[in-house]
Amino acid sequence: MRSIFRPTEPPSAAILDDHRPMIRQIERKTGRRDLLRGGLSLGALTMLTGCDVRRPEAVQAALLAIRSMNDDVQAWMFDPTRLAPTYPASRVLRPPKFNAYYDVTMVKPVDGRTWRLELAGLVADKRPWTVEQIARLPQREIIIRHVCVEGWDYIGQWSGVPFRAFLERIGADLTAKYVAFTTADDYPSSIDMATALHPQTLLSIDYAGETLADPFGYPLRLRMSTKLGYKNPKWITSIGVTNAYPGGYWETRGYSWFGGL
Repeated sequence: MRSIFRPTEPPSAAILDDHRPMIRQIERKTGRRDLLRGGLSLGALTMLTGCDVRRPEAVQAALLAIRSMNDDVQAWMFDPTRLAPTYPASRVLRPPKFNAYYDVTMVKPVDGRTWRLELAGLVADKRPWTVEQIARLPQREIIIRHVCVEGWDYIGQWSGVPFRAFLERIGADLTAKYVAFTTADDYPSSIDMATALHPQTLLSIDYAGETLADPFGYPLRLRMSTKLGYKNPKWITSIGVTNAYPGGYWETRGYSWFGGL
């Protein structure tokens, strides 16, 4: 017997064609390359949209819900004690690859003599920091893989202050949800507190034993072993600790916020 809830004329699968750019975007930014072939069927979208897949705004809302769910699952699965693989110095790429939302010729060098790291939000000591002050803190070196959402990667040798130690030093509220960043190249970003406290998350000032060069984030950049490249802001100018969702440059353009590996 035919269900009374089944439409007499099922919607055409061509409906998905209008939303293929967003579907490909979700596949690319979440690592789910088989979304169209597997988890995302017309039937699944019909369920998520309340059977109204003919309304473009309903399909868009369903796709955004899928992306949000992916962030929640990644956060739930994240193990703050699990370390990413490290590598020998012989495999380090010198210099590292440049990556940004613009060409390397558009990089505007930061003057380290006048640069200050500003602090905001749920932080007890909001006094700004100079490059020299950060360099005097205990440093750590890690050799980890940088993975770009576009599919390329390289092994990098990063040195800097363990982010957890820095947050403790400034009296940050370690129970807060987010850590947000602003940068000299107008690239706002943010991460979850669990990742900020991960032992392989650094405020990096050196690469391969030398001071960071201008194209790679001088004087200060974030370097994490547990997230995709676009979650690692460069040329950091301020750090804020907050419970209000801060978003980020690529996140407002459809990328996954968690961005985990």
